[in-house]
Amino acid sequence: MRVLFLHPNFPAQFRHVATILGRDPNNQVVFGTKNERPEWKIPGVKKALFTPSRDPRPETHHYVRPLESAVLHGQAVYRTMLALKSQGFVPDLVYGHSGWGPTLFVKDVFPDSKLMCYFEWFYWAHGSDADFDPADPLSPDDEAKIRVKNAPILMDLYSCDWGLSPTKWQKSQFPHEFQRKMTAMHDGVDTEFFQPNPGAKLVLPNLDLSGADEIVTYVSRGMEPYRGFPEFIESIAYLQEKRPNCHVVIVASERVCYGKSLPNGQTYKEQMLAKVPLDMSRVHFVGTLPYGQYLKVLQASDAHIYLTRPFVLSWSMIESMSAGCVVVGSDTAPVREVIRDGENGFLVDFFSPKQIADRVHEVLEHPTRMAHIRENARKTVLRP
Repeated sequence: MRVLFLHPNFPAQFRHVATILGRDPNNQVVFGTKNERPEWKIPGVKKALFTPSRDPRPETHHYVRPLESAVLHGQAVYRTMLALKSQGFVPDLVYGHSGWGPTLFVKDVFPDSKLMCYFEWFYWAHGSDADFDPADPLSPDDEAKIRVKNAPILMDLYSCDWGLSPTKWQKSQFPHEFQRKMTAMHDGVDTEFFQPNPGAKLVLPNLDLSGADEIVTYVSRGMEPYRGFPEFIESIAYLQEKRPNCHVVIVASERVCYGKSLPNGQTYKEQMLAKVPLDMSRVHFVGTLPYGQYLKVLQASDAHIYLTRPFVLSWSMIESMSAGCVVVGSDTAPVREVIRDGENGFLVDFFSPKQIADRVHEVLEHPTRMAHIRENARKTVLRP
């Protein structure tokens, strides 16, 4: 079988399936990406690099800039696919991430190849992430820009033979007329790697919490309102009053990955630490971590906080459950699709830092009673 993966990053959502396909010597697997990442190699998988010829023009209307970027990515992939075709590589299946543009012109180069798209998100101005926070209202300009942002995704919905979306709720955000050729299926996590380690102590190169009585963890790509970072910081203040021996470990980079940045270059970390007085001797920002160190954080966690607007579900939540964490998650879609309150985790009001802290306090107060929650969390991830 010949398979071509397409994604600007590597290996992204296709890591596990590419690894499995690459193990079979009867398969020819090529991964088209613009991020070479020489430190990342998958046996049996060949990289084919593509590079957009330029960035979107500054003078392009700001509604259309994401579409121009997608076309430029699609054009670069088009040239890469022509090169592969000239070398005799014609895939049976092309599997690519929709939205950034790599899949736009697949059918023009490989009309007989099956095209499957990974549909992560469809944008709406109302009813999901964009208008979730009443303190962050949308302008008419925002609404129009969001509508146009779906243009390359709609092109892929029309062109693809089939699509995958990682959760039922994310699939439900796509237009009904296209859902008939989509399947809700999570891209998976490595459950052999993310395993529980009861009694694990946390020791990182620059942080030794081996003597800590209680460790609360938070993981996110960035520090931003989309992932509840402001509410999380406020909850720490309440938690520190209740739990004088509790340490909080934050695995995240000081940037915004989703949503709006603050004006004047200020970060949400700077804003929230200036606003909320904390005992910083018990709050540890460790940045992003290599997988081995990240796993140690999860394995040593006594309570793991995961907050999100109604948006894309993070791998970190599934990985934390696989590692046997007690997840205190926001009562938002698609979290509630995975976590059943009081059975395999706990659900809390996204906008209530006090409720978040109270529930974490309850988890820490009754560690023995949490054993079945940990077991059920991992069982949920292992379930086919």
